[in-house]
Amino acid sequence: MYFRMLHDDGSGLITYLLADLDAREAVLIDPRTADAAVIHAMLSEHHLQPVAVVHTDDHAADQAADHIADGPHAPALPSALAHPPWPAPARMTDGDLLAFGAQHLRCLGTPGHTRQGRSYLWRDRLFCGGVLSPWLCPEAAGVDNPAQLWESIMARVFRQPAETLLFPGHSCAGWTVSNVFTQRKHHPWLSSKSRDEALQAIAQGPLHDNLHPPSAPPDSE
Repeated sequence: MYFRMLHDDGSGLITYLLADLDAREAVLIDPRTADAAVIHAMLSEHHLQPVAVVHTDDHAADQAADHIADGPHAPALPSALAHPPWPAPARMTDGDLLAFGAQHLRCLGTPGHTRQGRSYLWRDRLFCGGVLSPWLCPEAAGVDNPAQLWESIMARVFRQPAETLLFPGHSCAGWTVSNVFTQRKHHPWLSSKSRDEALQAIAQGPLHDNLHPPSAPPDSE
C-alpha cells in the first residue's frame, strides 16, 4: 500500500493520495491545483493510475483550489500540468463503496459544516474534511447547520472504533492527525458538553490563540 499527505503550510489544506501498489491504482482525496506537480511526480514514480478523485466537500474544495491556484504564492506549473492529471470528481453518497485495486473507500455522509459534507473510511482511517474544524480553526468557514453537524459527529465519526485515525481536510490548531478516542475525550467543545452546550459553542465561533489541542496519536505506519 501507498499513503501520502501533502500539507500546505500557508493555507493548512491537505491533499491525500491512497494507492494499491500491486494493482497500480490510486485515489486522490481533496487534491489541490497547487499540488499538481508533486502528485504527478508521485504517480509517475510508482507507475500509478488515478482511478478516482473524491472531495469531502465539492464546493469548498473547488474554492480552495481556485484560491491557492490564483494566490500570490501559487507555483508556476508546467503547461502540461496546468490541468490536474486526474479524473473528474466522483459523486459519492452515503454508503457508496469505491474500489481501487483490492482496497475499498467507503463514503459516510457527514453534513452540517457544509451541506455536501462527506467523510471517507479506508481501513482504520477516516478522512473527515472539515467536520471537526469549526471550533479549532479561525479560518474555517461558518457552520451551515449546527444541529446536523452535531449529529454527524456523534452518529458517524465518534461511533467509529476508538483507534480509528482521523485525518482532516485542513490542519486544525497544529494537528494533522488524531484519533476517535482522543477527540471523544479531549475535543474542547465536544468531550464534556451536552448537545445544547455544543450548539451554543458553535454559535460563539472558533477558539483562537488560547487553544492547546490534544497530542496526536503515534504514527501507525
